[in-house]
Amino acid sequence: MKRYLVAGSGISGIGAVKLLSSNASDITIYDGNKALTEEEIRARLDGNKEVKIVIGELPQEVIDDVDIMIISPGIPIDSEIVTRVRNCGVEIWGEIELAYRYSKGRVIGITGTNGKTTTTALTGEIMKNYFESVFVVGNIGTAYTSVASDTGLDTVTVAEISSFQLESIQKFKPVVSAVLNITPDHLNRHYTMENYTAVKMSIAKNQENHQVCVLNYEDDILRREAEKLKNRVLFFSSRTLLPEGICLNGENIVYREHGTETFICGAHEMKLVGIHNIENVMAATAIAMIMKVPVEIIRETIRNFNAVEHRIEYVAEKQGVIYYNDSKGTNTDASIKAIEAMTRPTVLIAGGYDKGSEYDEWLEAFGGKIRHLVLLGATKDKIAKTADRYGYKDYTCVDTLEEAVAVSAEQAQEGDAVLLSPACASWDMFKSYEERGRLFKEYVNNL
Repeated sequence: MKRYLVAGSGISGIGAVKLLSSNASDITIYDGNKALTEEEIRARLDGNKEVKIVIGELPQEVIDDVDIMIISPGIPIDSEIVTRVRNCGVEIWGEIELAYRYSKGRVIGITGTNGKTTTTALTGEIMKNYFESVFVVGNIGTAYTSVASDTGLDTVTVAEISSFQLESIQKFKPVVSAVLNITPDHLNRHYTMENYTAVKMSIAKNQENHQVCVLNYEDDILRREAEKLKNRVLFFSSRTLLPEGICLNGENIVYREHGTETFICGAHEMKLVGIHNIENVMAATAIAMIMKVPVEIIRETIRNFNAVEHRIEYVAEKQGVIYYNDSKGTNTDASIKAIEAMTRPTVLIAGGYDKGSEYDEWLEAFGGKIRHLVLLGATKDKIAKTADRYGYKDYTCVDTLEEAVAVSAEQAQEGDAVLLSPACASWDMFKSYEERGRLFKEYVNNL
């Protein structure tokens, strides 16, 4: 029987312990936060008395007594604690790897810098409309470990997987993988674009020759990476009429294969807005076609699918101004896509935790559309200096999100839009982008 050390007592760590508890007997949970108590952690474990708990420093004798360490996505693979444990001959797994080892059925893995949540949610809906047993898990909000025990041989699991989660996979092998795009993000964690790209592409590293990786043809990095893959590649494109794959033929999304063209749906029939969402729909369609879902089910699901919360989400119209919540726009590329989706003059709220990004390309994307820029968070001065360099002076710096909403309401004119699309993570002021988005909606509705 293997002996496990689970690092972290948050949602991920607790989920891992609960999964292991039904399959293994020798489990230790470790948390470096000395402020925690054993009682608190035991309560999270629903009173499980079999699990050993270590808080604060990790004694060497504990490391010497384990075979596998399970880490949460928040712990870098090259962190001091992980390096120390690995150097003692202990295997390192992440939660995705653990869940995969204990789950059954087929897994679809979706990653990319942007669009993961929308694509995963839509893919999940399509699968649910055809297959009887479907779980939608991963970075989208439901821990994979929490449902692994409930899967069966007929189950289809759709997993949104971040680069942090991909760092620690070993045998994880989706029947279909998808990489939606690769643009600079999380370089404070992955250091270089080469490292970041390699981590993203590792989603396909264990796939067999006949298994498919879905890639965005319009992403230069992905076109290059496609040449390195040993398995089959299916491209989607929003700009090129592909001989094989999913693409736009005029206003219609079509699937082209072996000289035949199958109509999927008209782009104008979707409730989602923006070219990036057309790409998300194409990726989900490609996955569904590979999974042999009937076209009628794919088409009807796309037509009825609403935008994911916090992704260019309509909030309200106040005095002729429409407010959109794009709190999930946590990097410049995602924010650019939201800006491009706006059809009105726009007041943009941006700024937040500094992931080491630059904002030149983001500012260049304004293209006369951004009437005023409202900046907050740790990056507000950095963004303001970039704006100054580009001669963009229509900005205001504020201290709180509530103030940002008030200033935006003052600056916006009837017929305008106000868009929260921070181009930054939320961790400087909020627990998550979800909290930031929910507060934004509350402040808007209180106007």
